[in-house]
Amino acid sequence: MGKGDIKSRKGKIARGSYGVTRPRVIVKAPVPKPEAEPQA
Repeated sequence: MGKGDIKSRKGKIARGSYGVTRPRVIVKAPVPKPEAEPQA
């Protein structure tokens, strides 16, 4: 259960691979806020 263990999180970080124990973090694009139109 360390760097040599491919199935563990530490092993995946050491190898640079991804899987169930270490999923890829998907960064979502920030949603632009609809600007309030000036009230006339």
